[in-house]
Amino acid sequence: MLFDFLVETYETERIKVVSTWSEFHDSEMPVRPKAGDPRGRSVHEQMVHQCVSEDIWVRTMEFIRRYTEDSGKRLAVLRSKDDAWWQGETKFFDVPRSRAWVMTRRIAHTAHHRGQQIAMLRMLGHDLHSNYGPTADTGGLMQNHAPTIYAYSSLESLLAGESAGGRKSPLPGAAGVAVTERPDEK
Repeated sequence: MLFDFLVETYETERIKVVSTWSEFHDSEMPVRPKAGDPRGRSVHEQMVHQCVSEDIWVRTMEFIRRYTEDSGKRLAVLRSKDDAWWQGETKFFDVPRSRAWVMTRRIAHTAHHRGQQIAMLRMLGHDLHSNYGPTADTGGLMQNHAPTIYAYSSLESLLAGESAGGRKSPLPGAAGVAVTERPDEK
C-alpha cells in the first residue's frame, strides 16, 4: 500500500515514546526545565500533553502501559486503512488536509515531545539509550562505529522489564572517545 510507511513509522514511534518515558524516575515527574518557571512543562505535564494531543481521552497516571495499549489500538485501525482513506480529506484545526498529511504531522509532533523529554533526561543527569542511533552513553559517534543500544528490544520486553523494576540493556559509555562532531579542543 502507498501509505504503509506512515503506519510503520507510527509503529516505531510507539516504542520510542514509552522507552523515553521509562527513563524517568517517579520523583522526577514534577521537574521543569527551569525550576519555578511554569512556562516549561514538567515531565508529568509533558506526558499528559502528549497523551491528550494524541488521544483526548487518555488521562491516567499509568502512562507507559496505557499509551502502549491505546496506541496499539490506533495502530491496528491505521493498518486497516486503504490508500483512498489516506488520500481522503479531513480537517486539521479547521484547515482541510489529507489524512496522510495529518499523520505525518502527528508523527512529527510525537518526535518533538520525545525530544523535549530526552533533553529533560539529560538535564537530570540520566544516561541515555539509543532512540534513533548511538548516544554518548552507547559509545559516542556513529562515524566512530558506536553501537545503537535500545533500552528494550520490544514493547513487550519494556513492559515486563519496567514492571520488574527496570531491566534496560546495559550502557558502555563513550570510554573517552569523542561524543560530538566538534569536541572542544584544548
